[in-house]
Amino acid sequence: MRPKGTWVELEQRRRQALALLKQGMRPAHVARAVGTSRASVTRWKQAYEARGARGLAAKRHPGKPPKLTKRERRRLVALLKRGARRHGYPTALWTLGRVAEVIERHFGVSYHPGHVWRVLRSMQWTSQKPRPMPASATS
Repeated sequence: MRPKGTWVELEQRRRQALALLKQGMRPAHVARAVGTSRASVTRWKQAYEARGARGLAAKRHPGKPPKLTKRERRRLVALLKRGARRHGYPTALWTLGRVAEVIERHFGVSYHPGHVWRVLRSMQWTSQKPRPMPASATS
């Protein structure tokens, strides 16, 4: 299981552990101090001895590359900011299905509507739900 924290925070924790080891603290005590296992502290020490500071650096785990490039994501933001009506929808509300259709129409990339949420979140977009209008206001 991946430990909690950002890549930067995890790297700082490894550096802190190494600093404590250099001060003469035993691996078991270092592990308690930084909130990890003794085995991790030993592994970090070995990585540092083998590769220096690079051995403590955060490693990106390879995964499938995103279907949309950064440039395409910026363009998607601009397209979405125009509003749903400008894309031919009867209301101004963006749904995940509508966003998926816009992505496919403009970029030729097919996403399941459920995955569109991940794409939007990666662009710092949030879910917003319009307030219901009172019946008297709509007449």
